Amino acid sequence: MLLGLAVFLYARSEAGWLLFALLLLAPDISMAGYLRGPRLGAISYNLVHTYLGPAVLAVAGVLADSLTLKAIALVWFAHIGMDRLLGYGLKHSTGFKDTHLGRIGPA
Repeated sequence: MLLGLAVFLYARSEAGWLLFALLLLAPDISMAGYLRGPRLGAISYNLVHTYLGPAVLAVAGVLADSLTLKAIALVWFAHIGMDRLLGYGLKHSTGFKDTHLGRIGPA
C-alpha cells in the first residue's frame, strides 16, 4: 500500500521520473554497514529503512514548499514500501536475513 500511495503521489507531483529512477535504490547504500559486521549493518540499514526519515523530510518539504524535498521523501517512502512488499523488513543484529517480518529466503 505504501509503495502504491508513494508512486501515485509522486506521479501527481511535478517531479521528473529520472529523479525517481535514480533515487529508488539509494537507501540500499546503507547495507554497506554489513561490511563492518551484522550489528552495525542492522543499525545502518534500519536507520534508513524506517518511516521517520522520509516523514521528517516530507514535513520539511511542505513547510519550505520545496518540490525537491517532497519528491525525495516520496521516493524514499516508495523504496521502503517496495522493500516491505518483497519481505525485506527491519533487520535484527543476528544477520541480514533475520527481519521483523521473518527470515528472508530458505532457512
